[in-house]
Amino acid sequence: MSVDTVAPVRIGRLHTRELDAAGIADPHLRESYERCRRLNAEHGKTYYLATLLLPPGKRPYVHALYGFARYADEIVDDLSSTLTEAQKAQWLGAWGQRFLDDIDRGWSDDPVCRAVVDTVQRWSIPREHFTAFLHSMTMDLTVTEYSTYDDLHEYVYGSAAVIGLQMVPILEPSSPEAYDRAMDLGIAFQLANFIRDVGEDLDRGRVYLPLTELAEFGVTRADLERRVATPAIKAALADQVARVRMLEERSRPGIAMLAPDSRDCIDAARVLYCGIVDEVERQDFDVFAKRARVPMRRRLGVAGPAWVRAVRARSVRIARED
Repeated sequence: MSVDTVAPVRIGRLHTRELDAAGIADPHLRESYERCRRLNAEHGKTYYLATLLLPPGKRPYVHALYGFARYADEIVDDLSSTLTEAQKAQWLGAWGQRFLDDIDRGWSDDPVCRAVVDTVQRWSIPREHFTAFLHSMTMDLTVTEYSTYDDLHEYVYGSAAVIGLQMVPILEPSSPEAYDRAMDLGIAFQLANFIRDVGEDLDRGRVYLPLTELAEFGVTRADLERRVATPAIKAALADQVARVRMLEERSRPGIAMLAPDSRDCIDAARVLYCGIVDEVERQDFDVFAKRARVPMRRRLGVAGPAWVRAVRARSVRIARED
């Protein structure tokens, strides 16, 4: 599909200023970035709130990376049920290869991927991060459960860790260690989602929690499919929550390795995303009764002070550059 053949999107004043601050002038490219921003705003409300703490000139690039991840994820989940799993994998593989070819040539006709390729070029983001991501998306079409955490790690590396690796150049790290810590945080985010979304993932025929670790608490996949939060299931989920918190704690030094005007965005995302498991714990690990959500008052309580710090950090940077 060519960008020229799809309906244009209207870009509001605030987002026009963001694109201007990022130096993005081409009108089709601006529309592509706006499509990515809308994907972020619609499907990743907590993360979108955190991106507002970034300097305006960095936000479009972060939206592009999120938009691509969401775009690909929607393709995986929405592929026609009339296709066989092999056909779905073949279709995704062809689409993914076109995107990788677009990276190699430096531009794309796709209405979403055009902004992503531009972001890759501007920030020298390694192509292999996208190869790993597409591999994990393909796994979602063929793998319905994971025996061990090592098995799961192959999936979460591509679906979550590389998202952090893609982001780091935009956040301007002061140390190479920031990349390792970004991987920890990305995996923590993903595992928190797995804990919260056990029921939704079952609806899609998937179990992401490692089966051997569930078995240590006497829990089987069949037990999860009954969708009753038994004491054994609650204990197994508490064990998974402990891993999220360990990874979150391990990631925290990496935030200080980012540019000062990038830190508050990532720290807010850390608090809010990993806060999902706090909400799971508050509802006594009954992930089947309702979806755990970080309350709006908590989101605003984190975002408000972080906004003040972020504005101060931007002011300091501008003053130094002047």
